Amino acid sequence: MGAWGYKALESDAGFDVLDFIKENIPQNYEFELSEIIALMKENGFLAKNEIDFFYDNSAIALTEFYFMFKDNEKFNFPKNDGDDGYSKFNVIKAFTANGSSLDYLLKCLLDIKNKVADEDGEREIILLWRDSKSWEEWQNHLNELINKLKKEV
Repeated sequence: MGAWGYKALESDAGFDVLDFIKENIPQNYEFELSEIIALMKENGFLAKNEIDFFYDNSAIALTEFYFMFKDNEKFNFPKNDGDDGYSKFNVIKAFTANGSSLDYLLKCLLDIKNKVADEDGEREIILLWRDSKSWEEWQNHLNELINKLKKEV
């Protein structure tokens, strides 16, 4: 699975989301959630109607990223000797979201929580986490994100 924690941003796929967003920082340093969602759909990070581990993880990672800013009114990525460049997020001045973008993420996360299956059966993200030692922590984290989104909508 390539994860070292139960959060989506604590995984290789989560870092792929961060790398993609980092490459698409607006020139005015103000994020709009609906624009990020549209870009992620166009570039294969989020699907319109498909269910896949990567899409599910991307939706969770984007939600974590949004609340990382919302909860602190800024990003605070540490500067390090590596070449990840995540400290570029620290210059972001705003991160706004409209109701439809928050509804989209809420629906994604509720579908995961409710184990909405596709034609192939159970969601891969559920299968992977259920078989891990962090199943309960992951479920609690997912529920926390859902509750935070519900307060925003």
